[in-house]
Amino acid sequence: MSSEFRDTIDGMLSVLSTIKPIDIVDVLILAYVIYMLLKLIRETRAGQLVKGILFLVVGYYISRFIGLTAVTYLLKQALSIGVLAMIMLFQPELRRALEKAGRTRFGIKLFGIGQSSDETKKKWEPAIDAICDSCVELSATCTGALIVVERQVRLGEQIETGTIMNATPSKEVFGNIFYPKTPLHDGAVIMRDGVILAAACFLPKPQKDELINKKLGSRHRAAIGMSENSDAIVIVVSEETGQISVAMNGVLTRDYTREKLKNLLEEEIFNDKTELNIGRRKIFSSHNAKEEKK
Repeated sequence: MSSEFRDTIDGMLSVLSTIKPIDIVDVLILAYVIYMLLKLIRETRAGQLVKGILFLVVGYYISRFIGLTAVTYLLKQALSIGVLAMIMLFQPELRRALEKAGRTRFGIKLFGIGQSSDETKKKWEPAIDAICDSCVELSATCTGALIVVERQVRLGEQIETGTIMNATPSKEVFGNIFYPKTPLHDGAVIMRDGVILAAACFLPKPQKDELINKKLGSRHRAAIGMSENSDAIVIVVSEETGQISVAMNGVLTRDYTREKLKNLLEEEIFNDKTELNIGRRKIFSSHNAKEEKK
């Protein structure tokens, strides 16, 4: 017994002695990739698809073991195109993962994307005041509004669905756009570099529309959907209550005052530590997030 134990220990030591530092790095990278893949597919349609693929793999080996030639052949042919099928089926999830990687500070700095803080402040300071003043005024009259502040992720697909304006933001411009029964009121305004780039834009639906609070209207749902598909800040003024809400990263927070909205916009647009701020605010607003996604 002791000799067998010694042989086991010697075998383990022999394996460990062959491990190089680069092997440890290799394993850590692989573990991180697997973790991110599991995190990506969790609670999405991709999770169910993975279960189906695993079922086919298990079925293949079982049929091969007991000698079911025809079934084994069919399953082998189905699995031979598995990689291509997974890319096609998981396209939305893969796209969101790559976009998220590109939005990190490392990705932004790596490709030199973004403007200096002085340029950003010069463009956005008057725009933020216009947004806040407009939202307060629209809220007082219970006029519905949907404003999208574009950041690193370009929203060309959504812009193409609307009307190009290239207008300087102001209370009067926002009031004319969102005034009921005007041609541009039904849709979202998209802002880029402190300018109203387009109006009457259609936004994507949320990934899990059925899980969102039924009391929320189409504007709030569109805001959540847009924030899930990009890093945009989406501001909503409720037509029913006049309440001002903000959607970011799929989380909707409500009851914004002018001061609170201005502070949030300045923090998110001017602060370079965007990822840290988002995480901190997610913890702070976790209670609201649970309520909105019941």
